[in-house]
Amino acid sequence: MKKILLLIAAAIALSPTASAGGDGLAGIAKKVGTFLDSMSVSGVDRRYIDAPVKPWQLLLKGNINQSDLKITSTLHNAEKMFIFMQGDMTWEPRIKTDPATYAGLWAGYRGYGLGYSWNIGGDNGRILSLGATGGRYGVNMRIHWFDNDHPRLTFTGNALSDITDEGDFVYTPFSFSEETQLGSPIKTRAIFLDGFYLFNGTKCSYAAAYDQSVIQKRSAGSLMAGAMYFHSTTAYDKDINADLILFLNDIGRIKSWQASVGLGYIYNWVPARGLLISGMAIPMLTFCNRYKMWRYDSNLKDLIYTKGMDVIDELDEDDYRLRPSTENAEEIRNSNLKLNVDTRLSVTYEWNDHIFLNAYGQFLNFRYKTDEISGRLNDWYVNASIGIRL
Repeated sequence: MKKILLLIAAAIALSPTASAGGDGLAGIAKKVGTFLDSMSVSGVDRRYIDAPVKPWQLLLKGNINQSDLKITSTLHNAEKMFIFMQGDMTWEPRIKTDPATYAGLWAGYRGYGLGYSWNIGGDNGRILSLGATGGRYGVNMRIHWFDNDHPRLTFTGNALSDITDEGDFVYTPFSFSEETQLGSPIKTRAIFLDGFYLFNGTKCSYAAAYDQSVIQKRSAGSLMAGAMYFHSTTAYDKDINADLILFLNDIGRIKSWQASVGLGYIYNWVPARGLLISGMAIPMLTFCNRYKMWRYDSNLKDLIYTKGMDVIDELDEDDYRLRPSTENAEEIRNSNLKLNVDTRLSVTYEWNDHIFLNAYGQFLNFRYKTDEISGRLNDWYVNASIGIRL
């Protein structure tokens, strides 16, 4: 309700009548700042939580991030494509990026801010982050782009191993795994949006641990409710990747949407003046798990299904051509309920009233599954920053 009132107040201030009063943008900004100043300590126990005198925060950030993306496809009746295989064949590209290093800036006022980080080594990615925290709540959004052109491909199935004297084929389990070079990278964009509400917000602060807009003076914990939204796009639908798409059940692009809710706990430990160690964990039930797939046919697929795998050398990679599949070119499905976990750990040291140090880490896991294809994304990052209050 307070946020709605703030928006209404801003709209009134921007009206012609209000502008005529001579306050202008400076007056509006002052009113909004005063409102946020009061919100930062509204309803809190000042023995446990206090607000710094300086409202602005400027952070120099360093970040280490790693993403582990795995897509598993099951091709039924593999003997239709490969005469030396029988039954189901599993094809699994896995992208486990090298730990990527980022550097960036974050600026905010009383916990409301925006940050951007540039990749300086690793997965060729970028990270945009937005945050809004108050006494009892926290809302954060992070957008991560990355690409990779050397996934590890794992192939398993039943392969022809022998022919008996009677002419019967003998098949035995077979597995093969190696890192391969793609002509065009697999590109992924992931959006993470989460929000939390602390039931003991009078004594325990999420903001003190994760954006330092307030200061936790004494140890306290709180039961907390959380919600999370996740959206990702994974695309490799380029002509030169026709062979990869063929083995992944003709799928060349996948979008997924997930929404989760959960209940967990946060504890802020203050072992010494100026030092805060915070840990939180929220098991989350994914009640919405939806994804969309785009399927493609190709001239490579046409040759293999008509003449067999022996013709694969007849067509150069530069001559591969994709086209939308004639059957189920676009398909939307819902996956089963899944259990995810959001865990975080933060350490903050208040050097003085103006300078502070912080480091925190987070681990996230997302999954989806059908009869033919499944996927999962593990994402972790560790962020370290030095901040100054202005």
